[in-house]
Amino acid sequence: MNSYLSKFLIGYDSFVKHFNVLQSVFLAFSRFYVGWIFFSSGLTKLDDWESTLFLFEYEYQVPVLNFVIAAYLATVGEIILPVLLFLGLATRFSAIGLSIVNVVAVISLEEIAPAALNGHIIWGLLLLQVVVWGAGKLSVDRLLKVQINKNRSQLNVLACETH
Repeated sequence: MNSYLSKFLIGYDSFVKHFNVLQSVFLAFSRFYVGWIFFSSGLTKLDDWESTLFLFEYEYQVPVLNFVIAAYLATVGEIILPVLLFLGLATRFSAIGLSIVNVVAVISLEEIAPAALNGHIIWGLLLLQVVVWGAGKLSVDRLLKVQINKNRSQLNVLACETH
């Protein structure tokens, strides 16, 4: 019995390793998909700033903030945070920032169509995935981490040589 269990676990481990390779690919897909949604929205806001201000004044009910400040914050967030997300740079910070934009967008509308709400839920789940697991191997965050660890190792070697 132990032999069968051992063979099963070895086979299962091999099977799972193939899916682990895909993790970074799917994280990158999530980053690009959600990032593009928000980046496109930011470009639309920039394209017709007068309409953006009108919508923030009369359509969106952003809590606490003045509508002009809310319009600027949303637009800047929708332009800068997706670029960081695309690169995988400060990824968790970017995903949290876009999650806040996403939640504020939902609560700012008095009425939201079920299809639009479902879209926001999907984007929120994809962003949550990135917050929890990070950017993955296909990211600037990963390159920086490798470089920092390399530098740290070199410093440790130098410290050991001087003692």
